[in-house]
Amino acid sequence: MTTDASPSPAHGSAKHLYQRHQAVLPDWLAVYYADPIELTHGEGRHVWDAEGNKYLDFFGGILTTMTAHALPEVTKAVSEQAGRIIHSSTLYLNRPMVDLAERIAKLSGIPDARVFFTTSGTEANDTALLLATAYRRSNQILAMRNSYHGRSFTSVGITGNKGWSPTSLSPLQTLYVHGGVRTRGPYADLDDAGFIAACVADLEDLLGHVRPPAALIAEPIQGVGGFTAPPDGLYAAFREVLHERGILWIADEVQTGWGRTGDNFWGWQAHGQNGPPDILTFAKGIGNGMSIGGVVARAEVMNCLDSNSISTFGGTQITMAAGLANLTYLLEHDLQGNARRVGGLLIERLRAIAAQLPGVREVRGRGLMIGVELVKPGTDQADPDGAAAALEAAREGGLLIGKGGGHNTSVLRIAPPLSLTVAEAEEGAAILERALRSTQF
Repeated sequence: MTTDASPSPAHGSAKHLYQRHQAVLPDWLAVYYADPIELTHGEGRHVWDAEGNKYLDFFGGILTTMTAHALPEVTKAVSEQAGRIIHSSTLYLNRPMVDLAERIAKLSGIPDARVFFTTSGTEANDTALLLATAYRRSNQILAMRNSYHGRSFTSVGITGNKGWSPTSLSPLQTLYVHGGVRTRGPYADLDDAGFIAACVADLEDLLGHVRPPAALIAEPIQGVGGFTAPPDGLYAAFREVLHERGILWIADEVQTGWGRTGDNFWGWQAHGQNGPPDILTFAKGIGNGMSIGGVVARAEVMNCLDSNSISTFGGTQITMAAGLANLTYLLEHDLQGNARRVGGLLIERLRAIAAQLPGVREVRGRGLMIGVELVKPGTDQADPDGAAAALEAAREGGLLIGKGGGHNTSVLRIAPPLSLTVAEAEEGAAILERALRSTQF
């Protein structure tokens, strides 16, 4: 890391701020690092902490700073909108909300699409579950093992990753399906075609024993689960089975949307042989840090609710202005193409590094959504302590990354802003290599 300025004594040290944090915020509110850092400003793909240390940001506030920190086009749009009106609620006509909804509806691929804006991915998935259960008159939901869908009561109830599911209580009855993790589990040794066939057979068998569920919700690439993914075409095969029974498919695109995977604009498009999902949820990157989430569904599904509803903060003018500017920048600068090109180079560079390190089980991912899974050398056993040490060492070297995984948090998660340059990708890979070599590898 590099130090560009000394900390401001008026604000106190990060250690003192952490003490205040612990005194007033919940114990379960996770923070990174043994000595947590306070990020004070950013520019491009870099951020600075309160001590003046500069970092290359490979996590983007959990895949949320999608284009760049302090992107001038977004900050200008926010400033100009703030000078007019910040908020009015959905009880009044809202031009920026309609403008962004029109663009997202067209991009979604869902015919006759309707868009409802929320303030987060959790709330978006909550809304999708409300729509699906109301439309189908069923409270049964199919979800993927190792999945994560948010922190609300309903989204926790369908999360298949026990590390992020603090209660088994839920208003929904959830049934977990095989397929989200390609390289672990009972079908891992099969080839891709065999893996898909086995997962489909398992789904068909499950559906033969239960009342018809409302929907299957699935992340095309599991985010918190460690950037795991099935072979292309699995969800297309699932959709065929579901469609025959009238069961809806919800694609949770909170982390995979907006071109991050490089190959496709939406993650579902790798599985789109049988058409788009019935419901699509989004959030994170579209706001570039502003609180935007949302749901896209065909009109028949979206309009199934038979009572009134509004959103106080979903679709508020200032966030919609940010989303419009951010989406325009993303499309005009082909950041999806950049994610494919630079992400492909980064994945190959990391795989070359991993080939020399017995503690790296796998480098996987697509575009700028990359997971590095760590194990105890000579075994297939997850190594959460090694992942924690690598996270710390990367920060010491000037690189911010994330972590996740299934049974244990042993996957390093790499998801920089989509404007990442080749030089920055090389720099980040070099820092991560040093971090891995300096720990137990």
